[in-house]
Amino acid sequence: MPDDLRARLIQVGGDLLDREGLAAVSLREIARRAGVSHGAPRRHFPTHLELLSAIAREGFTDLTARVQDALAGAPADARTRIGVLARVYLDFAGARRGRYELMFRHDLLASGHLGLRDTSLPLFALLTDLVAEARPAPEPPARIVAGALWANLHGIAQLWHWGSLALATDAADPEALLDAALTAHLGG
Repeated sequence: MPDDLRARLIQVGGDLLDREGLAAVSLREIARRAGVSHGAPRRHFPTHLELLSAIAREGFTDLTARVQDALAGAPADARTRIGVLARVYLDFAGARRGRYELMFRHDLLASGHLGLRDTSLPLFALLTDLVAEARPAPEPPARIVAGALWANLHGIAQLWHWGSLALATDAADPEALLDAALTAHLGG
């Protein structure tokens, strides 16, 4: 039963985060929405940061599962697989906005606690491996190209959400921006 409450607190906190943003996520508000006493979350999460880290970990687990599901039916071509991964990433960023923003706040989260880094780094390693396969040139190293591509994807997700890219580019969706980013980092 305690694990059920822990999971429920993470779910309620994540849902609250997605709907109302980080400022709305407090232990007291999560407890209220979960229907438990305001002290109940402290049994599982002694600090607010521990709960936020657990929500972020769940987010990475979810994103990784979505990527793996999408790649299971994707062609073997590495560039195509990177495109699939990137589209899942952008879709996740749009659908789970608050959680997405929290997941990459390693300055805020206790990233070494609860294995958050152990959950986030394998997804980056997958991207790095695909980049190495798609562009076997030794320079710059695949890890650097993957980092630049990841930063570009993050920028597209953020600027699209804020409306800046649609306004600046007259694009109806971020697909053309994604294609341009893939071409810029992986070649034509």
